[in-house]
Amino acid sequence: MRKLQILGIACLALFSAGTIRAQGTAGVNNSELKGDYAFTFNGMTTGGSGGSTPFAAVGRFTSDGAGNLANGVLDTNGVGVPEKLIDQAFTGTYSIGADNRGVMNLNIPGGGKLAFVMMADGTAKFVEIDASGGNGTVGSGSMEKADTTAYSTSKIVGDYAFGVAGFDLSNNRTAIAGRMTANGAGTFTSGAADTNQSGTFTTLSIFASSYIVTDTSSGRGMLNLPPLAGGIPQNLNFVFYVANSGKIFAMESDAPSPATPLLNGTFLQQQTPLGGFSNASLNGGMVMYLTGRVGSGCGNNSGAAPNVLAGLLTGNAAGALTLTYDQNCGGAATSVTALGGTSTVDSNGRTGIHLGGSYLVAYLISSNQAFFVVPDSSVLFGFGDPQTTTALSNSSLSGAYTGLATVPMTLGVTIFSGEFTANGASPAGSISGSADIGAPSGASSGVSVSSTYSISSTPTNGRGTFTGSVGGSSAIIYVVSPTKFVVVPTSDPNPAVLMFEQ
Repeated sequence: MRKLQILGIACLALFSAGTIRAQGTAGVNNSELKGDYAFTFNGMTTGGSGGSTPFAAVGRFTSDGAGNLANGVLDTNGVGVPEKLIDQAFTGTYSIGADNRGVMNLNIPGGGKLAFVMMADGTAKFVEIDASGGNGTVGSGSMEKADTTAYSTSKIVGDYAFGVAGFDLSNNRTAIAGRMTANGAGTFTSGAADTNQSGTFTTLSIFASSYIVTDTSSGRGMLNLPPLAGGIPQNLNFVFYVANSGKIFAMESDAPSPATPLLNGTFLQQQTPLGGFSNASLNGGMVMYLTGRVGSGCGNNSGAAPNVLAGLLTGNAAGALTLTYDQNCGGAATSVTALGGTSTVDSNGRTGIHLGGSYLVAYLISSNQAFFVVPDSSVLFGFGDPQTTTALSNSSLSGAYTGLATVPMTLGVTIFSGEFTANGASPAGSISGSADIGAPSGASSGVSVSSTYSISSTPTNGRGTFTGSVGGSSAIIYVVSPTKFVVVPTSDPNPAVLMFEQ
């Protein structure tokens, strides 16, 4: 996607990397990618000087199931004219091997070669593998099946929660979580949002905005938000692509500046209970995973460093909460067990959470599912998924999983996508597979990787260890369900949240 040169493997500190393996029989599984897709990408670009600037992309395409892409359209945004494409048409080709890993080539200005891995539902997780010589873009993305019948302003109707995050021209981080009600005619009302701009936290309780699907053949549209992010008062303009009536991928189209961040994220339709959300909407476990960036002096980094966190937040439906979490700030690991707190849930889904001396805000999409934003200096931001109510152990993870390192906070973070198989054995399970890795210096494809895991249902359901052999690496795993888990490296000085889905 112009400079969409995505890469890496933040989990090299977790996995024992071995031989390089090929993709498998090329093209044998091309039929797995068939139909209409919307996609989103988040990352940063480097020109080889060691610095970075923000970059993002959103778009759509049609795949014929035989190795060809048509009707592609995308928008990109970054620093400088070469980084910005507007409503750019493209075609492309792809090939999917026997192990569900694929390679995709986009015919766009500047080129774009992607490595991706397919999931059973047709979703694909991807990285880009054409950076070299210290020049390129790091990041990660997702391609999701699109419903073309939802390519209409009238189909965007009802209550939506949203979360967007990114960096400004100086790599200062901003995150916004909120909610609005769409009337199906181009107006959002009853808006509420919480913003953290470089550590300055702001709450807005009432606002209105506008949206329109401008191209009913591609699902491309425009969305305008009032000044939510501080700085110079100005509206925030977004381009979006419809995945379905309940999900749109949005990217800020304003040029990044010291006052204007490049934000990227998702709008999800809320499943609002009859009578509205309440403390009863936090009933049971929610696995949360957050990412931020510290400016300096974090862990083993003297400069900027990632700050990542995963944990299990458990509510009792009456406003009482406990949180167990593991955090890695630049290589400095922290573990907290059963931290007590309270929640206040508004009927629109906005939730204020007090845990010990900390405060965070969530916007509920449904029960035990939410966007999170934290008023801290690293601007922690992320998501929470409802955890299955069953007891989770090693046997809960068995079969094939797609793995992805999520959005990097610094150039030191490397990114992977891959296909992995877990054996569910006890007392120690193993997971192994092939990962596609890239870096500004160049990519590696089909790296053989493996790790071991040990999961318990007590005292924290689904929490356990996830360990590789390179450099005595270590990590903590939180299981959402037998089909999904997240991993936080605890020894990596440049960590990312790692996501695995069956």
